Amino acid sequence: MSTLAAVLFDMDGTLVDTEVLWWRTTEEIAGGLGHRLTGADAPEVVGRAVEDTAAHLVRVSGGGDPAEVAAALTEHFFRAVEAGAPMRPGAQRLLTALEAEGVPFALVSASPRVVVDSVVGGSLAHVPFAFTLSADDTARTKPHPDPYRAAAGRLGIAPGACVAVEDSPDGAASAEAAGCAVLVVPSLLAVPASPPRTFAESLEDVTVARLRRCLTAAG
Repeated sequence: MSTLAAVLFDMDGTLVDTEVLWWRTTEEIAGGLGHRLTGADAPEVVGRAVEDTAAHLVRVSGGGDPAEVAAALTEHFFRAVEAGAPMRPGAQRLLTALEAEGVPFALVSASPRVVVDSVVGGSLAHVPFAFTLSADDTARTKPHPDPYRAAAGRLGIAPGACVAVEDSPDGAASAEAAGCAVLVVPSLLAVPASPPRTFAESLEDVTVARLRRCLTAAG
């Protein structure tokens, strides 16, 4: 059986149900710019860094300053998260099982540090993460491999000994590019299949043994 050295969890849409909050936030800011958000915008919104979403909104609306739009997105999303971000079904059970088996786990998010700290200080306050990484902690965030490479480096292990748990195309691409095995539990967007990726409908279907099998499947 493959040795599972660590599990690296995405946050939004994976451990906590915040993707809907992010969509509503983006919808509100887009409306202020004169753009009605639709499903066609989803690939540029879901799982993307704040700066990427801001650049997209400025591009499609034809107005606004990217830095100001990014700041507005962050502020509005932070307020929404502060009001409450419930855990996804099965998340608590899986985290408890990993802790019981002594498998370390960390949080690797494309959200700004202020949002990560809000969630980790709220609905995830009881979770013993080894550490948390935000979009502010690496030169590039998802879909680039930097966050997952940095997380594996902080743990002192090879990315190939880690399983990343993700819900979005950009997050899965980031983990795969870093060399991690990837378990995809989709939320708002479909995620393409590839050899290093295995899929589950819900975290309720995921066990520690299944995470170990992800390493074997990734080869």
